[in-house]
Amino acid sequence: IGLVSTTIPMYLAECSPVYARGMLVSTNIAMVAFGQFVANVVSGIFGSDAENGWRYMLGLGSVPSLVQFIGFLFMPESPRWLISEGRDEKARRVLQSMRGQLDIEDEFESIKQSCIETQQQEDSRASNKPIILQMLLSSTIRRALLVGCSLQIIQQVAGINTVMYYSATIIRMSGVKSDESAIWLSAVTAAINFIFTVLGLYLVEKIGRRPLTLGSLMGAIISLAWLAVGFHLSSLNTPEVNWVEKSASDTHCAQYRWCNDCRRDLTCGFCYIDTEDAAVNSSCLPTDYDNPWLSTSGRCNMSSQHLPGLLTWAYDYCPTPYSWMPMVGLVLYLISFAPGMGPMPWTINSEIYPLWARSTGNSVSTFMNWVFNLAVSMSFISLTETLTRYGTFWLYACLAFGGAIILSIILPETKGRSLEEVEGLFAGSWFSGATVQQPASFNTKTIQYVHIRGLNRDGRESELDSPE
Repeated sequence: IGLVSTTIPMYLAECSPVYARGMLVSTNIAMVAFGQFVANVVSGIFGSDAENGWRYMLGLGSVPSLVQFIGFLFMPESPRWLISEGRDEKARRVLQSMRGQLDIEDEFESIKQSCIETQQQEDSRASNKPIILQMLLSSTIRRALLVGCSLQIIQQVAGINTVMYYSATIIRMSGVKSDESAIWLSAVTAAINFIFTVLGLYLVEKIGRRPLTLGSLMGAIISLAWLAVGFHLSSLNTPEVNWVEKSASDTHCAQYRWCNDCRRDLTCGFCYIDTEDAAVNSSCLPTDYDNPWLSTSGRCNMSSQHLPGLLTWAYDYCPTPYSWMPMVGLVLYLISFAPGMGPMPWTINSEIYPLWARSTGNSVSTFMNWVFNLAVSMSFISLTETLTRYGTFWLYACLAFGGAIILSIILPETKGRSLEEVEGLFAGSWFSGATVQQPASFNTKTIQYVHIRGLNRDGRESELDSPE
């Protein structure tokens, strides 16, 4: 998965025409979102089978993997890569097959000129230094790498994969009693994520990368704040413990007087009779940390599905009239995040590096994405226990706000520019590429590119892209 997440956006960017590049690269992320939705539906179908359901889910995952592998066997190489390897005729055939009946001569010559200049730059450097070190020594590429890594890091610290991985858990935290209901509601949130990621396919070429990214991030910040407030109100409005069971009266759980205090202790759970108006005859009972589905003593000393009448065992939530607020916040978060901050880090990373540094740049930024993905997803449960649930979402909101400030300074607009032109955006000040400009004609783009980087038409070497 790590290798695929690096190469596919880069491959799509190299094969796409300028006017559709953002949409096509974003389509990859939309299909990932669709896959997450399908996975949630499969989880809902097998969720009732506690013993074997997870085996079926893991086994079914091999089917799309096999289909994708077979599809890869029929994929042509990127025209840019073929030209860089000196296989011009095959590159011409591949490019023509991708463009149909369109005239490809201007585009082919532009790509070829780009590859020639890249090769001349590599020859002139004649360096045995690793590519990553050469990137860091070049001020232009260093800036591009900073933008690419910042986008991937901010995407993760804004909490998207916490929401996607733990959506059922978050829904349970909000007060939904049934595990099965929580799983199906998480499928609904995955569907929302997919639908609004598809919306981003239209918006990316309509309004541009920069405004879509920043607007999406600001919406996510507001939604995270809403989630934090919702969980805070839920914690302040939980039922009182008003029933002391003799069998549990001498346990440490008997000291708690409110459901929220009882729930926060991982060795306790809330046992109550669920009526339409309130939770009555409620008690705080001890439970096993490794097996919290029943209490170790008292009325709820049996699995939840076998409890008599209206008796309910809640080990990971408290009944509250504010359970709707985290649910609404979750939906608003995905509506805000999916069109922009979901696909844009991948789209922009596939555009901002020159050919010689493109694979390494994408690999480094993808590595940062997965490192912070791992850190954020593994720390979520611990953070909810340490900072409380609402404190965790306030933390994500603050991190996302800091990220929005950083991106507003360093993120350029790449809409309507060829891959060869984009590098020039990092040659000036941080703000030089921030505004959307109407692209020049195709021929003008080529001339501007030749002047910006590599060798000029008269053969003079440009210092713009040379390492400092």
